[in-house]
Amino acid sequence: MKQDRWKIPTHTGNQETVAGLFSKISERLQLITQKYTHVKFATSLAAEDMVLTDAIVRGHFPIQIFTLNTGRLHQASLDMLDTVQKHYGVKIQVVEPNVDEVDRYVQEHGMNAFYDSEDAKKMCCDIRKVKPLNSALVGANAWLTGQRRAQSVTRSELHFEELDQARHIAKFNPIFDFSDDDVWSFLQLRNVPMHPLHQQGYPSIGCEPCTRAIRADEEIRAGRWWWLQQTSKECGLHVTKETEV
Repeated sequence: MKQDRWKIPTHTGNQETVAGLFSKISERLQLITQKYTHVKFATSLAAEDMVLTDAIVRGHFPIQIFTLNTGRLHQASLDMLDTVQKHYGVKIQVVEPNVDEVDRYVQEHGMNAFYDSEDAKKMCCDIRKVKPLNSALVGANAWLTGQRRAQSVTRSELHFEELDQARHIAKFNPIFDFSDDDVWSFLQLRNVPMHPLHQQGYPSIGCEPCTRAIRADEEIRAGRWWWLQQTSKECGLHVTKETEV
């Protein structure tokens, strides 16, 4: 029997509960921006990051928003960037990988070598995502992510505040404790732009060759690097010195 694809959940929230969620995020963003003077937010333009984008822009928080254009994104993600900028009247910084490093990887290993091994996947992510992130965070003393505990087994111990040991700056996960229902209630009841791939069975969105739609009964990050083990579902952006988180 063919399994149904994942669909955007029917939310159970109402305007009152969503107002409470917005207040919770705003309080957390206020704490962060009072303590840190140069805060940046890396957005993938997917659901969780759109929750934060809406809160940052509507709350007029002094947080710079940027996104990583890896060179392997879906066209829908590039279109979504334009949609978000027009909707909010903001400019999102676009950070890209070093062209020479990308070309060297492709020449030495092949365009899609990441399918061949975990090491090749990590190398590709390092060039296309990690190094550009490092560049984008130069001058920042704190940065934000849209990670949540409920997303996967690799994030079940996530906290609101962490020390980014790899970059020696503070790192915050303002919606770390939000449920799936919190996220989708927030987006739909506040009329936040939603990535079109969410309508096509993608709850989590990354590079096109490394992301697929999932079945309704799969864990929500199952479509990321689906050929790897469940405990390998990170790209290297969220690491400590000892292990990936």
